[in-house]
Amino acid sequence: MSYKIDSEIQAVKQRFEIIGNAQKLNNAIRVAIQVAPTDMSVLITGESGAGKESFSKIIHSLSHRKHGQFIAINCGAIPEGTIDSELFGHEKGAFTGATGDRKGYFEVTDGGTIFLDEIGEMPPGTQARLLRVLENGEFIKVGSSKVQKTNVRVIAATNVNLLEAVGKGKFREDLYYRLSTVPIYVPPLRERNSDVILLFKKFAYDFAEHYKTDPIKLTPEAEEYLKSHRFPGNIRQLKNIVEQISLLSPEREIAVDQLQRYLPRTGSNLPALVSNGESREDFSERDILYKVLFDMKADMAELKKLVFKMLEGNDSENEILEDHKQLFQNIETPYNQLSEYHLEAHEESEPRVIIANEEEHYDADVEDITHETASDESLSLERKEKELIIRALKKNNNKRKYAAEDLGISERTLYRKIKQYELEKL
Repeated sequence: MSYKIDSEIQAVKQRFEIIGNAQKLNNAIRVAIQVAPTDMSVLITGESGAGKESFSKIIHSLSHRKHGQFIAINCGAIPEGTIDSELFGHEKGAFTGATGDRKGYFEVTDGGTIFLDEIGEMPPGTQARLLRVLENGEFIKVGSSKVQKTNVRVIAATNVNLLEAVGKGKFREDLYYRLSTVPIYVPPLRERNSDVILLFKKFAYDFAEHYKTDPIKLTPEAEEYLKSHRFPGNIRQLKNIVEQISLLSPEREIAVDQLQRYLPRTGSNLPALVSNGESREDFSERDILYKVLFDMKADMAELKKLVFKMLEGNDSENEILEDHKQLFQNIETPYNQLSEYHLEAHEESEPRVIIANEEEHYDADVEDITHETASDESLSLERKEKELIIRALKKNNNKRKYAAEDLGISERTLYRKIKQYELEKL
């Protein structure tokens, strides 16, 4: 039985020109083969460019409806005001411009298959109409009161998380469960690492034949570079890259440096600050907190050393402050970034981020350096900070903007420190 399924998978790959041997890809094809003979609704999920439409064609071609019509519709590409007319048809005079009767896709495709791509973009009113078709096989044309019957199999696809959309009230829960009778997950290219080179070679030969040139090939180092790329655009992006190189590169053997011109590294290893509503797949607020705390601990330790150096009196205070101006800016930056993130991500409420009590010291893992002074005088960091702020304010005639510039910190931080040390009356 296993051998038969495996042979069917290979036959489907050849028929629909599907390249790859990744296990997740084979699992998706296996489910499509098994569900095809039934009339069950199917929900295909996966990122944009992963090849979801190919699976809808597999299911239709292997079903008893294969001689019926197959129509693929992108729900996100049809304006909200006309999608009902497109899907279910309309009567003459139903709206301005309706000069005659029109059959919708559900009427035209009776006995066949409709593939609804980007189903998550479907308006709520149309979702209710679609649910009636799935449950009863009935629909009503726009501007009509007559109930019509249709025998259509619906295959839907989406690149968004429909469960999250259900939670936000953007997608009907009953429609979601009615569509996802059989779910099929199409893996993104980064989860098919072993297939990247196979796809590259296939596209390279196709474009070589199209442009009447020799096919391009990669050096071993370039192959490793290619396999390590994330490919947010998936197969569509890889195909476009191969076409660009095939057409524009004078060399037929592509090294790493040449490949990087067409496929540069993007992004950063640092946590990204994103606004509310954007994708957070690779984002963790905990990462930001860890980075801020580690950076602040290191900066506080450096600042502590700076204070001891000033107490020794080897250099003038202004010179030391100027030399370490960047340090004060570094201490301020992580806090500012985190505050800006919360301002964007939580606009509905007043942002409140407590990183740590300002009176605490981040020296749990920092070597004790108090032995560097012989004086028994208290070495309070807060006391020295207060003295520096007072001197800066007096030097600049209590003009806080210029005092903050001398201290190398922002005005907001200076205001906060003035309030903390009760220096408003200076």
